[in-house]
Amino acid sequence: MSDDKHDHVHGPDCDHDHEQGEDVFIVTDENGEEHEMVMVYTFQSQEQAYAVLLDRNDPEADGVIFRVEEEDDDAFLVNIEDEEEWERVVTIYNEIVAQEGED
Repeated sequence: MSDDKHDHVHGPDCDHDHEQGEDVFIVTDENGEEHEMVMVYTFQSQEQAYAVLLDRNDPEADGVIFRVEEEDDDAFLVNIEDEEEWERVVTIYNEIVAQEGED
């Protein structure tokens, strides 16, 4: 995991305010339902950025990981379609969460 960079996992024990300046993303799920999501974590793997979003109205729900792609100074959240990439990213994120839990 030497080429992976990350911020900290945001949670109730963070020492900063999550409500102020919170960016809300509207994400449509596979059933066509819209969810208000907030970005709680970002990390990099193999020179690619990823973002973890949580449902703003259901904090107990699992997070969703997206690939962050940039075009003309704009960033876009993109579904990870490749199964190998998905498994790698989930493994890295789980390692990060485990390390944060040890601190």
